[in-house]
Amino acid sequence: MNILKPQKIYFQELEKRKLTDNSEEDFEYCHFCNEELNEIELLDFNFEYCKFTHICIQKGKLEKITFKDVIFENCDFSNTEFIQSAFIRCEFQNCKLSGCNLSENRLYHSSFLETNATYLNLSIASVENVLFKETNLKNSYFQETKIKNLYFEKANLEQTQFFKTSLKDIDLSTCQIEGIAISPEDIKGAVVDQLQAMDLMYLLGVKVK
Repeated sequence: MNILKPQKIYFQELEKRKLTDNSEEDFEYCHFCNEELNEIELLDFNFEYCKFTHICIQKGKLEKITFKDVIFENCDFSNTEFIQSAFIRCEFQNCKLSGCNLSENRLYHSSFLETNATYLNLSIASVENVLFKETNLKNSYFQETKIKNLYFEKANLEQTQFFKTSLKDIDLSTCQIEGIAISPEDIKGAVVDQLQAMDLMYLLGVKVK
């Protein structure tokens, strides 16, 4: 696993800013902290070497946003829609992304750690070098998702839907996969343990006696 992380050396001296200060289009070396901006709409912004701490944006709409070398800590983006946006070398730590729409977005060298991402929508997204570690992805959607070097470590994938998204060579052995919705073609080549193999027997149309 070779996922590039935001370099913490660049986060030692950050300027405290407010997201409501949208007089400029580019934010660099900024720290956004303790803001609640539900249903906010942001269009065409770039964030580079920034940190978000305790930021709450529920039911927001963020369009054409680029996050590059950004750390999110204890943030809540529940039911927020990201449109034509990109996450490059980003890290989510203990965040809430439940019901978040990341469809058709680009995720590159990013990590989701101990994050609640139930009902996350990654359909038609481009996902490359991305880690979901101890993250709850129950009832999430991966439909026609382009993936390369995707990693799951102790993730909850219960009732998650994979449609036209191949999991070939992806290790699911530490994950919860009960009720996963996937075709035999898409699960072919994935790595699972013996108990998980029993959960996937229904794909073969056989019954275990």
